[in-house]
Amino acid sequence: MNDALPPFPIDDHVGAWTPHGRFVIAGAASGPLAGLRFAAKDLFDVAGHPTGAGNPAWLATHPAPERSSPLIDALLAAGATLVGKTLTDELAYSINGDNVHYGTPVNVRAPGRVPGGSSSGSAAAVAAGLCDFALGTDTGGSTRVPASYCGIWGLRTTHGLLPREGLVALNPGFDTPTWLAHDAATFAAVARVLLPATPFRFTRALLLEDALAQADDAFQPAAQQLFDALSAGRAAQRITVADGADALEQWRQTYITASAREAWQVHGDWIGANTPRFGAAVAARFATASGISAEAADAAVARQARIRASVRALLGEDGVAVLPSAASVAPPLDASGAVVDEVRSRTFRITCVAGLAGLPQVSLPFISASGLPAGISLLGPAGSDLALVELAVSLWQQLQGSDRPS
Repeated sequence: MNDALPPFPIDDHVGAWTPHGRFVIAGAASGPLAGLRFAAKDLFDVAGHPTGAGNPAWLATHPAPERSSPLIDALLAAGATLVGKTLTDELAYSINGDNVHYGTPVNVRAPGRVPGGSSSGSAAAVAAGLCDFALGTDTGGSTRVPASYCGIWGLRTTHGLLPREGLVALNPGFDTPTWLAHDAATFAAVARVLLPATPFRFTRALLLEDALAQADDAFQPAAQQLFDALSAGRAAQRITVADGADALEQWRQTYITASAREAWQVHGDWIGANTPRFGAAVAARFATASGISAEAADAAVARQARIRASVRALLGEDGVAVLPSAASVAPPLDASGAVVDEVRSRTFRITCVAGLAGLPQVSLPFISASGLPAGISLLGPAGSDLALVELAVSLWQQLQGSDRPS
């Protein structure tokens, strides 16, 4: 089969593609995405090509799929050309962007720093301009975080809105398929192909001060500027999304417990049968997941239901909230494990809000005063994805002529 493929058109100087993912599938001759090239995170099935999920043992124990993800099919039908598959952190169980087997893709927007994960290759490829957009996934932040670290557009979709068939699961109760794009126009064009029309009208602007407090000071100016732009013509309010000084830490623990139990339910049998070699951090997470009791998981799921109802009630059908996409700029490649874990904990106190509530969140690519990417997000009501993307793009266009920090 490979002999019949066209020459691979990408000079992958950032190490974003998987070794088995260098192939091209031409899209339809015409369509709204004609002329655009996209890559797919190596969790998405592409018919006739293996899905590796970031781990050689997974690659060796799973045959090439006979069908592609419906999202692959939709994008090809819209005219986009698929240019292969990009790296993911192992089984998507990380937000740092490194992979012990395949390496760490280069973050061209923050040299010497990680790209973020688990959609690491997709983010690195888009940031480097090697493709126009790339499919990713977001469970606990796996698209929002690399979008923030790499200075590109990213989205967590409403949970359950887009099909998850043909996608390697991590936590089915939290997994969302999505994409990253280099520029606003491409990001919106893909949204119009993949997302259903949404008649939402946003009349309230919220700034989530407790989520913003989890992020470094570098995020403050951009968050304020986006909130100011959002507030024009809307009722504006600065609020806390969670009740109590340590409430977001409790929310993070709720997410960690509920999602880890799911991860073990999905992958525990395969891990036991194949004893795959994982990187130390991923291995530790699966070890923790294996020890979570059904009682602890059930209690976490019950807490999640209360949090979900609270956040959704806060937004209603007309509210949009501003919050950071991550807690820090991209950590250095040589950051210690302790530093990475501290950043991860603060980041999950932010990203778990949308995750627990199952809501859409768009990350806009701001640049901090130090010149490093620092994404700021809009969080919207369930199902408002397309309207939220269009709002984000509109606000971004308004800010282009102002003294925005980007």
